[in-house]
Amino acid sequence: MKERVRSMSIVVALLSTACGSSSPNGVATSDAGSTDATTLDTAPFDSGQGGGAETGAGEAGPVVPASITVDPSTKLGTIGAGFVGLSYEKSHLEGGFFRGDNAALVAMLDLLGPSVLRVGGNSVDSTAWQTYDAGAPSGDAAAPTTITAADVDGLALLAKAANWKVIYGVNMKLSSPSVADDEATYAAQALGDSLYGFEIGNECDLYTTVASSPGPWTYDAYRSDWELFAGAMHQGAPGAPLTGPASANHYATWTVPFANDEAAEIVLLTQHYYVANGEAATSTIDLLLSPDPTLVTELQALSTAATTNSIPGAYRISECNSFYNGGASGVSDAYGTALWAIDFLFANAQYGSTGTNFHGGGDGTGYTPIADADGDVVGARPIFYGMLLFTKAGQGSMLKTSGAPTSLNFSAYAVGAAGSTTNVVLSNKDRTATVHATVDVGSAISSAGAMRLEGPALEATTGVTLGGVAIGADGGFTPNAPEALEASGTTFTVDVPPASAVLVTAQ
Repeated sequence: MKERVRSMSIVVALLSTACGSSSPNGVATSDAGSTDATTLDTAPFDSGQGGGAETGAGEAGPVVPASITVDPSTKLGTIGAGFVGLSYEKSHLEGGFFRGDNAALVAMLDLLGPSVLRVGGNSVDSTAWQTYDAGAPSGDAAAPTTITAADVDGLALLAKAANWKVIYGVNMKLSSPSVADDEATYAAQALGDSLYGFEIGNECDLYTTVASSPGPWTYDAYRSDWELFAGAMHQGAPGAPLTGPASANHYATWTVPFANDEAAEIVLLTQHYYVANGEAATSTIDLLLSPDPTLVTELQALSTAATTNSIPGAYRISECNSFYNGGASGVSDAYGTALWAIDFLFANAQYGSTGTNFHGGGDGTGYTPIADADGDVVGARPIFYGMLLFTKAGQGSMLKTSGAPTSLNFSAYAVGAAGSTTNVVLSNKDRTATVHATVDVGSAISSAGAMRLEGPALEATTGVTLGGVAIGADGGFTPNAPEALEASGTTFTVDVPPASAVLVTAQ
């Protein structure tokens, strides 16, 4: 979670950048400047904004024809293994949710994975590490949550059961290098091959001071402190991989310099992303689904930094969701987030990201892909359906598409999957219009089958289906047989109703 504000220039000219942070007096600040500027390529979001006052999905309305072309020779990006991951507050470790015998959670993870589970969030800097044979370190005695060896063991068993990797965060703000060393020593041993890497601190660009290095907090102070923690952690866990910097928003003045300075020390460059403040009245479904060209600028800058510095795992948006501060009630838990997630994931794929981690936890009215309470799964939230549709589009090359109707909030994506299969995702965020699409995939096909993502309305918090069925609270998911579409030569036709998406497998 973070405290930052996204540009709303598409809707109203209130703020100037996606990278602003909220100062203590609530005034938005920004790191945007000439050094951040890049040429915008809004390909993933090149359609106009849907309008209309209607809120229902599937209501009778106009039919808009579209001729969409897939260019198999033009690859925009790559979707690899583990692209769709999850992120949780570190404090969630103590609730008993992460355990190897949590069959429902393992089943949910299986739907998306194998992938990456990140444990961090704001609570990483307000938790204390307690060794298995000693009390909480004195430097962290005032921390409200204590993470024990048993908590880490449960996480390790879950990771092994689901075949997921773990990014594990340690306290930087209130702790010390020696405590981090003790925790890293235990966590590295417990997680073993399931450890993707350690994360030191959370959103350190928003700190004002830290316990181990009193004084003005700047990027240079952060880098010096980070190196102290990293060195100490490698004493007890030699060779353990490190990730970072897990910045909230200052990618140009924090994340990019960190990539330049610490490329030899990290296996993955990380950044966080939220659209806007969940407590703001303007944080609506319409804002969420409106194009955000500043996202493209940010992803391009991160991609360049990771590539230029030859960071092995490139970069990852290691914490993300709709609106920060826990989300917007009735928005972040609504069906519209599923359609937003599809666009967000494909934007990441196009601009060099190796994956994303959607933040969550709990059963409130804000954001979480998987709702949970008292250590058990409650069910899949609407955003999880969008994440799953993207996952089912498969691994492979993201291919260029053209011809999507620009009069609607409509997106078209294609993935060149294994063999001669082309998976096409069409997402219609318009509230009233149906798109009648004729899609040319650029190679001969003999069949085309559709899986639909549908919900009662963009604001609906229940009733979402994928492939005609809901995901069970136990993680069970058996979609209906694909809907057979008319296919001939290199083309197929499909209707995409208002507020819906469809995944078409053409082969």
